[in-house]
Parts: sequence; structure tokens; C-alpha cells
Amino acid sequence: MSDTIHLLIERYGLIAVFAGCLFEGETAAILAGFFAHQSVFVPWQAYLATFLGAFGGDTFFFLMGRRFAGHAIVRQLIAKPGFSHAHDFLRNHPNLFIFVNRYIYGMRLFGGVAAGLSEIPFGRFVAINMLSSLLWAAIFGGMGYFFGLGAEALLGETIRKHHRLLIALAIGIAVLVFGHFAARWVLRRQERRNA
Repeated sequence: MSDTIHLLIERYGLIAVFAGCLFEGETAAILAGFFAHQSVFVPWQAYLATFLGAFGGDTFFFLMGRRFAGHAIVRQLIAKPGFSHAHDFLRNHPNLFIFVNRYIYGMRLFGGVAAGLSEIPFGRFVAINMLSSLLWAAIFGGMGYFFGLGAEALLGETIRKHHRLLIALAIGIAVLVFGHFAARWVLRRQERRNA
């Protein structure tokens, strides 16, 4: 069973990394780095899939905001509480907002749409988004890669076979749980500030 899963990861894993990085993506980027360390992925291919997913996702949301401002999906996003915070930050610091938006857990979707609804020229958005995506892919992919180093030092050669799938699952769960609690903490802090 684990050999089948391993084969699926080798064959389709980079596609999954790309798709995962289109949206929030931290978990996919960290797993890409981990599997690159384990020689399941070629490191430069893992980095490229992570970068392209991050860059493509934000560009897609920017274009969605720019082109479909009156669409029901965009109106639903605008109505969410996080959107007003993203819009205020964008209005006051547009370049900084574009660069750091992807690093704020839970804000990528709002941020891309908010940038698309603004007056920011598409070329400037693409340039800043590209730099931010390159750094983001290196940071989160690097976290996974160095976690793989630590896991290998801790577990030795047993990680080379079946245990790496369990470790990857543990990494994914840990990142999701951390992201969930971080997002809740940020929302509670904003609610207290607004009260």
C-alpha cells in the first residue's frame, strides 16, 4: 500500500504541490521541500512548482478582482470581514501589501482580489508578486527541506522507506493546525481592536 502511495507521490506530487500553492499553499510548499530532501522530488522542480503555484494563484485572484468586480463570488468576498482589513492596508501601503499579503495566513484570497479592485497597474503587481513568490517558495520549501534533514538525523535510515509518508502526513497536519490557530488568534485580536 505504501509503495503505491509513494509511486503516486512521485508521479503526481508536483502537480499536487502546484495546485496546493495556488491557494493558501504553505502545507504544500513545506511538503514539497520535505519530499525534495527525501529525493522523491528533484529540488529545483519542487521549488518551481511551489513558485508557479504561488505566483499563479495570486495573479489569478488579482485578475478575478480586476475583471469580475461585479460578479457574485467577488461580492461575497468583499462582504467578508477580512476584506475590509486587506483593503485598508492596501490603500495605505500598496507595494508592501502586495509583497506581504501571501505571508498572512488566510488573507491571500482577499488580498489578490483587493489588489485587483484597486488602481495598482498590472505590471507593478506582477513584478512585486513575482519577487514575493520567489522568496515565499524558498522560505516554505526550505522549511520542509530542513525539516527533512532533522527527521533524517533523528530517525536515521528508517526514513528512507515507509516512514517518510507518515512524517509527511504529520507535517501536513501540524501546519494545518498551526494555521488554524494562528488565523483564529488574528481574528480575535482584530475583533478586540474593533470593539
